[in-house]
Parts: sequence; C-alpha cells; structure tokens
Amino acid sequence: MKTNSLPCIGAFFLSCFLFGLCVFQARSEEPKKNPPIIGRWDLTVHTADETYPSWLEVSQSGYKTLAGSFVGRFGSARPISRVEFENGRLRFTVPPQWEQPQKDLVFEGQQVGPDELKGELVDENGHRLAWTGRRAPSLKRDHPPRWGESMEVFNGKDLTGWDGDKSLWKVESGEIVGRTTIGLKHNEFLKSQMVLEDFRLVLKVRLVPNKENSGVQFRSERFGEYEMKGPQADAGAGWWGKLYEENGRALLSDKSGEAWVKVDDWNTYEILAVGSRIRTAINGHLCVDVDDPQIARRGITGLQAHAGGPLEVRFKELHLELNPKFELITTTPPTH
Repeated sequence: MKTNSLPCIGAFFLSCFLFGLCVFQARSEEPKKNPPIIGRWDLTVHTADETYPSWLEVSQSGYKTLAGSFVGRFGSARPISRVEFENGRLRFTVPPQWEQPQKDLVFEGQQVGPDELKGELVDENGHRLAWTGRRAPSLKRDHPPRWGESMEVFNGKDLTGWDGDKSLWKVESGEIVGRTTIGLKHNEFLKSQMVLEDFRLVLKVRLVPNKENSGVQFRSERFGEYEMKGPQADAGAGWWGKLYEENGRALLSDKSGEAWVKVDDWNTYEILAVGSRIRTAINGHLCVDVDDPQIARRGITGLQAHAGGPLEVRFKELHLELNPKFELITTTPPTH
C-alpha cells in the first residue's frame, strides 16, 4: 500500500520552524548588559586658569535611549534628553541655565576605563575645555542597619571635628555661630568630619535676618572649593521646612514649614534619615516625609551660610542619634 509522505514532510518542516522560533525567542529574552556609561560621574573641567567640578548622571529611558542629568559650576540639575554612546564614545548637549550668552554646552569624550572618562567641552563662549570624569562611589548600603546610641557631634567649646572658614564660623556661649557683616559672594559651609548613614539630628537654629538663608546639609559631600552636594533641610524666608538637593536635583519637597517658624528666634529642627526615607519637623510640626530611592545613603553634615547679604545664624543643642527608629520624636504625638 502506498502512503502519502507530504504530510510527514510538512510536519517535519513545521517542527523545525517552531523549534527555531523558540530558540530565537529565548535568545532575544536573554538579559542584555547595560551600557557601561550608565551611572553617576564626578567631572572636573579644566580651564586655562582653574579647574571646577561638575556632575553627570546617565540612565536608561525606555528600551535603548540614554538620558541624563547634569550639574555645572552653578545652578541646579539640568535634564539631558539624550546621551549618545557608541563604541565607547560619548556625546551630549546641555541646555543653558545661567550662562551668558545663552548657548548650549556640548560635551564629547570617551570612556577610557570602567570608571574613567575624558573629553572636550565647548562652553557658552565657544571655548574648548578639557574635562575628565571619575565614576562616583556607590551609596548603596552593604549591611543592614545596626541600632545604636546617641553620640556627640559638637562639644560645645570649639570647632573640633568641623572644617570651615574660621573668620566666619566661631563658637560663642556654647553655640555655633556663622556671622558676616558684609555678606557673602558664595555659599559657605561648616562641614562635619563625621560620616553618617542612618541618623536623627535634633538641633536649634536662629537665623537673623529671616530674609537670608541657611540650612543643614546631611548625607552630603564636599563639592568644589566652597560648596557641598547633597540633601539640605532648608531654613530662611520662603524656604523653611523644604528639602533641597544642593548641587543636584534642586527642590525635592516643597511643603513649607513657614507657619510654625518663630522669626528671629530659636527654632527646633529635627532631621531623620533611614534608608531612602527622610522626615523633618520644625517646632514639632511635620514638614518633609518622602521616600526617595535616589537620595544619598551616607555622607557628612554641613551648616550653611548662604550667599547674599549680612547675616548671623546660630546653632545649639545638637543631639545626634545613630540608627534610630523611623519616627519623629519632636512632634506631638510622635510621627510613626
């Protein structure tokens, strides 16, 4: 008896097709490595007379597009809609902010190592400037929190453990005092030498006049000759109670604590940071309550005297607790 072999042949080819399709799909679903440019980079720009710091973050947007953020020598974080990166070569354009004339900054360069960049910048004046970059250290926690005890952050006598301009910062009557009678051309910070991760800091602050500005940097780092980079619990008219990322993403929480401020008088400020969660309170009233995956996880503390007119800012009764429970203790009732 004769048999028809066509159905068998068709089935064989169909099986081969389906097998190949499965293999193709499996390969297409294999995880792809992220481009090595993704991450945060500390940049140094070299001019003929000086060097100045900048900061770059590159992230993936969608399937393939690379986007980013950039902070220059002044201003706040600026979005980069597209970062071109191919075969180790990098190119992106940054929109103008406070530059004069108002022209884009154009960066070109290459990745010369896993953690190193170098290239050339065309600035707003058309000048070509060399720049280098180092991958910023990871701020991810490498261990679970360990609950600890309170510890001294200020001895009440002198500025041991703190760095800053001694002509501006002094200790008087057990208080840290930042004072200028002529104003400041740039921000000044009194920087603690202590690196903190999870903590609670409660202090009292008095700012005169209230129209000027101050604040408490935390989980921050030194940035250039004078500045700091990182989150700040803000203080000053229009800014009390807000959370601002200095030399970073700018305003992170705009809820005002102005209603509870005692103008030209002492105000109790509580700052609580546990993992990605941040809370602050002024005179017992909740101001900031955010969970920010991008917030720095460790760094130093700094007290700010902001650029502007004459001012006097005083800090006293600084109480530091390491690895606290995530609840405010100055609010009534406590904020859980």
